[in-house]
Amino acid sequence: MRRREFLLVAGGAASIPLTRPLVTFAQQAGKRLVGIVAGFSPSEMEPLLTAFRDQLDKLGWAEGRNLTLDVRLGAGDFKRMTDNTAGLIALKPDVILAQGTPGLTAVRHYTRSLPVVFLLVADPVKMGLIESLAHPGGHATGFTNFEFSIGGKWLELLRDVNPQLAHVSSITNPANPNSQQFSEFIEGSGRAVSVDVDTASVRNAVEIEAAIAACAQRSNGGLIVLPDSLAVVNRELIIELVARYRLPAVYPFRIFSENGGLMSYGLDIPDLYRQAATYVDRILRGEHPSELPVQAPNKFELVINLKTAKALGLSVPPSLLGRADELIE
Repeated sequence: MRRREFLLVAGGAASIPLTRPLVTFAQQAGKRLVGIVAGFSPSEMEPLLTAFRDQLDKLGWAEGRNLTLDVRLGAGDFKRMTDNTAGLIALKPDVILAQGTPGLTAVRHYTRSLPVVFLLVADPVKMGLIESLAHPGGHATGFTNFEFSIGGKWLELLRDVNPQLAHVSSITNPANPNSQQFSEFIEGSGRAVSVDVDTASVRNAVEIEAAIAACAQRSNGGLIVLPDSLAVVNRELIIELVARYRLPAVYPFRIFSENGGLMSYGLDIPDLYRQAATYVDRILRGEHPSELPVQAPNKFELVINLKTAKALGLSVPPSLLGRADELIE
């Protein structure tokens, strides 16, 4: 592991010691500069950046030799992330890796010309971010997120563990451009199976706590946490509250199940970062983003925490256990 000092951008420069640097500010002579914009905090980004770096190493790009990384994080605050992106754009990186629709939106707020590889972006065509999946055009390409129809799958999983499910609250961040479409699909799926669904818009920890407490007031309730960096950053609070109120919940990323959440169904994000590294490599070697088709995810994983299920008094049916990619005991 290389040893060097670094600065982390998180709403202002601050020196924070980590086991490996997340950020290098100045592009050194002879090195290509790759910028990264994400809404996660350093702890969430550490394993993702490890996957990204490892894949770049395999492709011939090593930090300190021919590559510099500059990472700008929002820690669940999209305004902070957008503000931090301004300094990155000023450095004119060779490629920018933008995580999520908010990350891509932040980058496009400052540039429509620098090459961008995005990931975890839902329906970039409908949102007008690219021309088409096969021929994205412009300066950006990458990897899409969930299709909005996955909301029906999350609802189905809750009904599998509680056939008497009557009410579901979905936790969403209204600052995320995808929130409304996810919510509308889940609400429609609920009507089809006679499950009442409401959407709780939350902007901070206080509102998260209030939303989960309100959900717990109704019998046979459940919770769906929509994909968003605010939820990931506050995952420990969410999991603690869900356990306190004994609510079954389903999450979009395995990091929730690993931290005590009941179930997660979603993408293998470290694998997505490895795939993104291959596109960054191709652009650094001269290909243009408009020539690289946008790819849809092909690897989803269902993770069930059996210890949490037992604590909630839930009996997970064998059919669901058989479909799980991983069981945490």
